[in-house]
Amino acid sequence: MYCAFCHSNNQAEFPAEMMIHFGGLKNVDNSGVLTFPKISICFDCGFSGFTTPKTELRILGKGIAVPVAA
Repeated sequence: MYCAFCHSNNQAEFPAEMMIHFGGLKNVDNSGVLTFPKISICFDCGFSGFTTPKTELRILGKGIAVPVAA
C-alpha cells in the first residue's frame, strides 16, 4: 500500500473512533453517526485516509442521524 498523495510506502494503519456530523442548522439536534474506521497515515507527508464501513455509509447516504438525548 502506498500514499495517495506522495506515493511513499512509509505508512501504517490505525483503528479510530469518529463521529461524523451532518451540517446546517436543521441538523443541530442530531448527534451524528459514530463509526470505527481504520485510518491510514503516511509518516512522510502526513496524508491520512479512511474508508467508511458499509453500515455507517448507508446511514450517511440516507441522511439519518441519531437525535441528541434530552
